Amino acid sequence: MKPLRIGLAGLGTVGVGVIKLLRAHAAELTARGGRSIEVVAVSARSRTRDRGVSLDGLRWYDDPVALAQDAEIDVAVELIGGSEGSARAMVEAALARGIPVVTANKALVALHGGALTALASKHNTTLFYEAAVAGGIPAIKLVREALAADRLESVGGILNGTCNYILTEMRATGRDFADVLAEAQAKGYAEAEPSTDVDGWDAAHKLAILAGIAFRPIRFDSLSVHGIRDVTSADLRFATELGYRIKLLGLARQQEGKPLEAWVRPCMVPVSVPVASVEGVFNAVTTFGPFSGPMTISGRGAGEGPTASAVVADLVDLARGASLPVWGVSSVPEVVDCAPLDDVESAFYVRLDVADRSGTMADLTSVLRDHDVSVHLVSQHEAAPGRAHVAIVTHRVMERTVRAAAAGLAALSAVNGEPLVLKIEDSLQ
Repeated sequence: MKPLRIGLAGLGTVGVGVIKLLRAHAAELTARGGRSIEVVAVSARSRTRDRGVSLDGLRWYDDPVALAQDAEIDVAVELIGGSEGSARAMVEAALARGIPVVTANKALVALHGGALTALASKHNTTLFYEAAVAGGIPAIKLVREALAADRLESVGGILNGTCNYILTEMRATGRDFADVLAEAQAKGYAEAEPSTDVDGWDAAHKLAILAGIAFRPIRFDSLSVHGIRDVTSADLRFATELGYRIKLLGLARQQEGKPLEAWVRPCMVPVSVPVASVEGVFNAVTTFGPFSGPMTISGRGAGEGPTASAVVADLVDLARGASLPVWGVSSVPEVVDCAPLDDVESAFYVRLDVADRSGTMADLTSVLRDHDVSVHLVSQHEAAPGRAHVAIVTHRVMERTVRAAAAGLAALSAVNGEPLVLKIEDSLQ
């Protein structure tokens, strides 16, 4: 059979990794795909930059849209990044031509998946995006293909390696967030401008994609997102004492007849569940279905090798003739809003910085009593001379109730700053 001819836009770490992998494993990939897979055209910002891989013999385009319109390519691979601009224009141009697109662009799929699905359907083609979620972990294949027979009730997990690394190091060393973040940046685990990772948006893009496959595509603006900047080394010490780990989780849940619940935030996770033991830069994807049961898969969620491997896996599927619907269903699904979190019921962890003096604890418990928040246990550490960190674990309560109680606690003269409230996520298996 004739080769599968690839037009690749974006020659950064992942793009170069794709070229290296295709060349290094050419024989195996030909055997698995049934025909050879060859990059024949590329697009990037600089023609002269040394990327450590030969581009001799490849057609070069300064404009990725022009690359997508090259009549001699069978598949467009978009590795530019970003939800707008040239990345979006290239993907739309390729789909409008009726050729499939492979992308690692989580923001593009999360924010514009609905429009891209409609465009692909109109022109009888499709969008592959395995590399957009959790790097080398086959998260999309797990949810869209391996679990297609089940009606999932939950999907999500640890979806950002930068945050997982920071929380792991804070717990192991006792250092604070800013110190460990600087180390992560020095090691290349965090960007110079880290807000997309540490404020939860990277994980949110990935969760939106997983939720779109497992349930329905979600309106991204309705997704509740909170990062890890407020978590301190004191919280990690309390978590260890109480039998928990603190993880940035992204989870989506839907039970029959109920609205879709989805959020990204740091949570207290019992040490007994699989995701609690996922450390460092590793990611984990967890699912639950009534037939398939609990499932957790883990691996490296980013980097040249894992992400390039996921891109090429999609190319192998295309070489075999696969043509999966974007969201795994034949129709174009309607976008839905996530349910407000006010009525989510859970146990919660509340940490306060308080004056270490007589009567403080009585004031705290009085506020909790007035808001009908039942206390499961209390722990205390000295924070500084005359001050203490107090950790309160509640019984199950509505989120709106514990938030109102936290506001009441913050108003007390003995309390310094805003209390930290973390959901105790004890439903994972």
